[in-house]
Amino acid sequence: MVERRRRIDDLDVLRGFALCGILLVNIGPVTQMGYDAVLALGPGEAAPLAAPEAWLDMLVAGRFFPIFSFLFGIGFAIFLESAGRRHPRPRLLLVRRLVALGLLGAAHQVLHPGEALTPYAVFGLLVLLPASYLPRWAVLALGAVGAVVPAALGSGGMLLIPGMFLLGMAVARYRVPERLGELTGWTALVFALLAAASVPAALWQFGEVRDTGFTASSAVAGLLMAGAYTSGIALLMRTPAAGALRAVFAPLGRMALTNYVAATPVVFAVGLLLDFRAEERWGALFALAGVLLAAQWAFSALWLRAFRYGPLEWAWRCATWWEAVPLRVSRPAPPGPPSPPSPSPSAPLPPSAPEPGASCTR
Repeated sequence: MVERRRRIDDLDVLRGFALCGILLVNIGPVTQMGYDAVLALGPGEAAPLAAPEAWLDMLVAGRFFPIFSFLFGIGFAIFLESAGRRHPRPRLLLVRRLVALGLLGAAHQVLHPGEALTPYAVFGLLVLLPASYLPRWAVLALGAVGAVVPAALGSGGMLLIPGMFLLGMAVARYRVPERLGELTGWTALVFALLAAASVPAALWQFGEVRDTGFTASSAVAGLLMAGAYTSGIALLMRTPAAGALRAVFAPLGRMALTNYVAATPVVFAVGLLLDFRAEERWGALFALAGVLLAAQWAFSALWLRAFRYGPLEWAWRCATWWEAVPLRVSRPAPPGPPSPPSPSPSAPLPPSAPEPGASCTR
C-alpha cells in the first residue's frame, strides 16, 4: 500500500488565514451593501469613501485572492504526485476533480456572482493540466511572467489566476513546502524584500484608492503584499507562535472549501435581514465576519475530531476517485487482555499440553 503524504501545517494555516480575508472582501458584494445609496446619487456625484473601506482596499482587497490561487496551484501539484502513485491515469482524476469543482462553482454563482471556483476549474483545465507535462523550471518561468505582466497592466483579478496557479505548482514541484524548516533564512529574506517593496506600492495605491476596479497600483500592491503575508506566515510558523497559528487557522484551512461555500447563504440571508443594500453598514459587516468565522472555527474543530475531511472536501474526493472515500477518523483498537506468554523452546511443556507433533485425538 502507498504511504499517504502527510499534511503540511503551513499550508493549512495559510489557507485558513486567507479564508478570513476572503470573507471580509466578499460580504459587501454578496449582500450588495450600499448599492441603493449609490443608485440615489446624482449624475457625476461620488459617494464619500468610508475609512473602513479604505483600510480594506489597502490591506485586504486583492491580497488574499492571489494567495488562494497560489495555494490551489500547490494543491494541484501535490494531488497529481500523490494520485500518480496510486492510479495509472492521474490526470484523468484531475480532470474529474476540476469538472466537479466547476459544477459546484456554477451552483455557487447563484448567490455569489463572480465567485472563484468556476474560474479555478476553467483555468485548471486550460493552464495547469497542460503545464503538468512541462519541466518545473519552465512552469516557474511561465508563472513569474503570468503574475507580473497582468499586475503591471492593472489586471489584479481573474487574469492573475494562471500565473499564481503556475507559481504554486512550481513551488510544490521544487518541494518548498516540505523544506520550509530548512529554508528559514531564505524565507526571512523573501519576507523582508516583499515587505519593503510593499510600502511604496501601498503609497502608490493610496493616491488612487478612490478609483473603482483594478488599477496597476492596486494590482502591484496586492501581489507584493500577498507575497509578504505568505512569507510572513511561513516565517512565523518557525517560531513559538506556530502553536497558536495552528490552533486558530488550521481547522478553517482544512475545511476551506466547505467554509467558503457555506458562508455565502448565511451572508446573503443576513444581508437581506439587516437590509445591507440600503446603506453601508461597516460595523455590521465586521461583526458578521467575526461571528461567522468563530462559528466556522468551532464547527471545523469539532468536525475534524471525528472526520478526516470537511463535508464538501469529502464529496469532492468521492467525485474525484469515483468511489466512496473513508470519512471517519480511524481510531486505534483498544488494547485487549494480555496473552499468556508462549513457552520457551527449552522449557518443559505443562502436563495438559500435547507433545509437539502428537495427535490431539485418541
